[in-house]
Amino acid sequence: MGVLSVDEGHSDRELLWDLREVDGSQVPSVGGKAAHLGDLTRIDGVRVPPGFCLTTAAFRRVMARVPSIDDRLDRLSRLSPDDREAIGTLSAEIRRSIEETAIPADLAAAITGALACFGEQAAYAVRSSATAEDTPTASFAGQQDTYLNVVGSQAILRHVSQCWASLFTERAVSYRLRNSIDHRTAQMAVVVQQMVFPDASGILFTADPVTGNRKVATVDASFGLGEALVSGLVNPDVFTVRDGEVVTGEVAAKQRAVAALPGGGTREVAIDAQRQDQPALTHAQVIRLVRLGRRIEAHFGRPQDIEWCLVDDDFHIVQSRPITTLFPIPAAADQENHVYLSVGHQQMMTDAMRPLGLSMWTLTAIASMREAGGRLFVDATRLLAAPASRASFLEMAGRTDPLTKDALESLLDGRDFIPTLPNGGGPGTPTTGGAPAPIENDPAIVTELIARSEASIAALRRDIATVTGPALFDFLLAAFQEHKRAVSDPLSMQAIMAGMEATWWLNDRLHEWLGERNAADTLTLSAPGNITAEMGLALLDVADVIRPYPEVVAFLEGVEDDGFLDGLPALPGGTEARAAIEGYLDRYGMRCVGEIDITRPRWSERPSTLVPVILDNVRLFEPGAARRRFAQGRQQAQHKAQEVLSRLRALPDGQRKAEETERMIDRVRTFVGYREYPKYGIISRYFVYKHALLAEAERLVRAGVLAETDDVFYLTFEEFHEVARSHQVDHELIRQRRDAFRWHQALTPPRVLTSDGEAITGAYRRDDVPAGALVGVPVSAGTVDGRARVILDIAQADLEAGDILVTAHTDPSWTPLFVGIAGLVTEVGGAMTHGAVIAREYGLPAVVSVLDATRLIQDGQRIRVHGSDGYVEILP
Repeated sequence: MGVLSVDEGHSDRELLWDLREVDGSQVPSVGGKAAHLGDLTRIDGVRVPPGFCLTTAAFRRVMARVPSIDDRLDRLSRLSPDDREAIGTLSAEIRRSIEETAIPADLAAAITGALACFGEQAAYAVRSSATAEDTPTASFAGQQDTYLNVVGSQAILRHVSQCWASLFTERAVSYRLRNSIDHRTAQMAVVVQQMVFPDASGILFTADPVTGNRKVATVDASFGLGEALVSGLVNPDVFTVRDGEVVTGEVAAKQRAVAALPGGGTREVAIDAQRQDQPALTHAQVIRLVRLGRRIEAHFGRPQDIEWCLVDDDFHIVQSRPITTLFPIPAAADQENHVYLSVGHQQMMTDAMRPLGLSMWTLTAIASMREAGGRLFVDATRLLAAPASRASFLEMAGRTDPLTKDALESLLDGRDFIPTLPNGGGPGTPTTGGAPAPIENDPAIVTELIARSEASIAALRRDIATVTGPALFDFLLAAFQEHKRAVSDPLSMQAIMAGMEATWWLNDRLHEWLGERNAADTLTLSAPGNITAEMGLALLDVADVIRPYPEVVAFLEGVEDDGFLDGLPALPGGTEARAAIEGYLDRYGMRCVGEIDITRPRWSERPSTLVPVILDNVRLFEPGAARRRFAQGRQQAQHKAQEVLSRLRALPDGQRKAEETERMIDRVRTFVGYREYPKYGIISRYFVYKHALLAEAERLVRAGVLAETDDVFYLTFEEFHEVARSHQVDHELIRQRRDAFRWHQALTPPRVLTSDGEAITGAYRRDDVPAGALVGVPVSAGTVDGRARVILDIAQADLEAGDILVTAHTDPSWTPLFVGIAGLVTEVGGAMTHGAVIAREYGLPAVVSVLDATRLIQDGQRIRVHGSDGYVEILP
């Protein structure tokens, strides 16, 4: 049929396209569904029902005639995605207006003319095809309308209008609001295809949609039209295919189907009793369908969600869209099997990172890392392949995160995914590091390490001050080497391991000798030199300065932006309050939530983040609380040490045990606080890097090279360097990266990911917890009842005394909240991660690595945290 147009003299008014003329480059004109259908017609061996597409130009013509549409779209864009009532009312109003708007006569004539080419009295499917639909990063399955078995030109015109209107279904509007998609940029094309009347239909996923395994395909199949399956009318047959074989097949009792009516429309019908338990497809047909799906997947270059129909033993493909929920796989230089471990689960930051953040962390990290889905992973394949390194690696994983250990063991148990290598693993095998040489229990070691770090950062700050342009990036590359040297300083590593090993020794031995569980939790209270614990207490001191001045408190309660510090001096006590806050920011202002991502706004850049916490401290604490808390913790630790040593001396060989334990208590209190300092040093360096890079970005904005300063966040360090050198930037690349980042934010990173794409979560295998309890890792002893406060953004914190913080993960920036809570529950973490260390420092019962805690625990529920036994109870 070629291209049809309403007015042959005006190419910009081409409104109808044969699907065979459409391809993936025409999404702005034909929408995602039509573009994919057009591409499918070009794949050898793939049959697509013929038809045409009414382009977005036709949609725009009709929308221009809808009364008050601009005002309505403005109102729609201002709604909250959670305001379902307002969205439902306004979106229904817009849909009704679109359906009541007459299709222009010339456009209606073009549609009926196109129908004549295929058969005016034939049956058709009228299907929406939105421009933001079925893209590699967003699938809009089911959000707009499809109408089956439409007969007659007037019925088709009516259903075309309904498809246009379906761009504003409540679900579609909510989706765009949540994903920051402008309603005006989303436009609707409409596909009109000849109907096929299938014996069976269903969905093929060319990757397992649950596990993510790219080598496993799943087929859902039922009798009749696919509407029965999509609407949930029937439970389908489900087949799993791997390596060209059906490995599982579950045949359901299919009592109902959807069939076409002779005069148009569809209806439910009963399946004959003798057919209900028969498979909708034979195994041979399933294998043939999956083979066809692999061909489609290869064409589009990513796993597909494919809708199919079987007519006379011949498969017709009626839709193919990307599976957008799969977590991407890190790129590898070979075709071998690989096992990747999430860096974010170790760093307590599983959120997506922007390209500059990923690039900077990779350039400054010691270990080699791979990026996927906006997260970083390390390749643990060789460590797991050699039996000796495997054993030590799994032991370490179990200490830090039992779920990671269980995931790895489930992968290794009875599967040949990783070939076994001789001990040593061959050239290039990474090592677990081994135990560093022991050091003396000398506090001067920690003092020296901190002095070294401060001197190095001061030199960085001094030397970078005058470097700009391309030379800045050369300077930073050299600075990164000093950064790595500082991070890998052998003495620093010895000090960190001394504190960790002393903790493990005390917990293991005192449990063995005295039956004490997690004794180190109390013995390490108020350990000296913990920079993160000091940070939380220091904000109590800030509150002490502000508390006597009610005008300052009232002013802070009304803060709405980050310029509030300039307004403080006009108030009684405001000068003192400003000095206290600025002094805090001088010391800790480089920190923020998600601080390993250099693109995240720091407290110094967004000081209003701290205001709710300061106000909570003013309200919940008395003056001098920081000093009292620290002294109380130190006293508890001293009493615990005396008690333990006394009990040990009463045992057989007790004097020796007491002497060893006393040395270990001294050792843990000497070194455990330093565990937090290297991260502080890293983030301090990052703040210097960021200040210089943003200054360079601002210069490029003034030069007209960049549109916005934060454009550089969507470039890698190397790409930013090239832009500074050439003064040329790919704006389309930045736009694509912004879109990809929004997609990455919606993904949940797995702890363990294979090169087949299989996400392995791990499980707790315990039978010693109450029914219904949420299991996790015990990291700080004690039991506490309280109100759960589910908080995902520290700036939204609103706490009362006795509350229990429930959140996804806590990096050091969450520490100021810890001083005002009674307990802690997180979804991510381990015994030696930051949240656990600070929970012990403050004496908070804590359980971490509780899967889906923020979903399973409702804000305001009463819960009981069993910090010694590692589980959480939801109380009636």
